Amino acid sequence: MERVGAASDRVLLRRLREVMAGTGSAQARLSQVVKVVAANMVAEVCSVYLLRAGEVLELFATEGLKKEAVHKTRLRVGEGLVGDIASHARPLALADAQHHPQFAYRPETGEELFQSLMGVPILRAGRVIGVLVIQTARAGNTPRRRSRPSRPSPWCWRS
Repeated sequence: MERVGAASDRVLLRRLREVMAGTGSAQARLSQVVKVVAANMVAEVCSVYLLRAGEVLELFATEGLKKEAVHKTRLRVGEGLVGDIASHARPLALADAQHHPQFAYRPETGEELFQSLMGVPILRAGRVIGVLVIQTARAGNTPRRRSRPSRPSPWCWRS
C-alpha cells in the first residue's frame, strides 16, 4: 500500500518537472515554481534567492513578498537568515524568525507580516547555488506540507 505522503511528493515533483520543462523564460518558470511550492506547503510566502557573483544572494522569485523586491533585494552569503543557510549549506526552521539575532530586515520585501521561516539550500554538484525560503504569518506555525510523510523527506534541493 502506498503512503499518502509519497503520492503527494510525487505529485509535487511531477508538477515542478512540468513547470521546468515548459515554455517561457527561466524567470517565468521560476516564478511558477515558487507558486507551486507555496501552495503545496500551505504557506503565504515562498521565495528563491540565487547566488550571484561576489557571494551575493539575489531575490529571483517570490510568491507572497512584494514583487518589486525581485532582483532588488540582496544579501551577502552569511548575512541574515538566508545568508546563514547559504553559508552553512543546511536547512533552518524558526517559529519566530524576526526575533532571531541574525534576522536581516529588508523593508522593500514587506516581510514584516511573516513570522515563521523555513529555508533550505539549493545545491548543484554539492555547491550552494541558492536558497528556497518558506514563510508564514503566524509565529510558531512553521510551514507544513499538505500531507505529512511518515518519514522525513530530504529538503536540500539538488539540481
